[in-house]
Amino acid sequence: MSELHGIMVALITPFTDDQTKIDEARLEAHIEHLIKAGIHGLVPGGSTGEFTTMSTAERKQLTELCIKYAAGRIPVVVGTGSTLSAEAVELSVHAGQAGAAAVMVVPPFYDPLNLEELHELLQEIHTESKLPIMYYNIPGASGLKLTPTELAGLSKVGVKYMKDTSGDAPALTEMLVGHSDKIISFNGWDSLTFFGLASGAPGGVWGAANFIPELAVELYEAVSIKGDLKRGRELWAKAWPICKFLESHNYCASVKTGVELIGQPTGGLRKPFSLLKPELQAELKALIANAGVKTI
Repeated sequence: MSELHGIMVALITPFTDDQTKIDEARLEAHIEHLIKAGIHGLVPGGSTGEFTTMSTAERKQLTELCIKYAAGRIPVVVGTGSTLSAEAVELSVHAGQAGAAAVMVVPPFYDPLNLEELHELLQEIHTESKLPIMYYNIPGASGLKLTPTELAGLSKVGVKYMKDTSGDAPALTEMLVGHSDKIISFNGWDSLTFFGLASGAPGGVWGAANFIPELAVELYEAVSIKGDLKRGRELWAKAWPICKFLESHNYCASVKTGVELIGQPTGGLRKPFSLLKPELQAELKALIANAGVKTI
């Protein structure tokens, strides 16, 4: 298997209009749109995918559907993190059996682990699933803040990749410059996407790419493939206001609203969350239109 690279979408989970089930047709249509736009990978079952609102059975269903619809064209990295270790292991084993390229693991949240406990969990997931791990570094949610040296040390327990949603640019730089031989680091903080690519990250796990996939791919190709920072800055000037907006409001609600605004129904969010209110929808719609993306 080739190394993960490029723009990997932190995938939304489309639901039926009553939010009781995953809407398979909507999910397939969304994945087709992303692949046609040139996206390099899918990351379902993460924060943007509302995994905390889904049952174990639904999370397995989502994994199977995404791998089926991707049909080997792009890799699928499955979010399998849980507050329960047994569930994280079970979901990771299932992902391996279903054909995932890797699993993305956020450490148990609410009560943060210590480093020894984290090593034990990741080693078990790696051993049982036989898959490389993408460590989901999101200290704001997990409560677990590791130093770059500690992050690099996770390579000993099956971690090959990292999605860095810390928002800590100097720490990401240290990972990219000082520890790239141990961990392949992807940016996962929207407003640092340009910085991450320009600093040498091989790509990003990006929620906004759900509704600006062409722009996201063009930015990656300009900065990471062609090394054209001038063009990259021009594209980033279009994308950055959207990223700032997403980080200023409920992230999942904002991303799903963005998908709705480009004409793809999502079924909304599971309670207690909901799509953005009309005044914020109008603000986001203007930002999307200003970025040159067609809205309804």
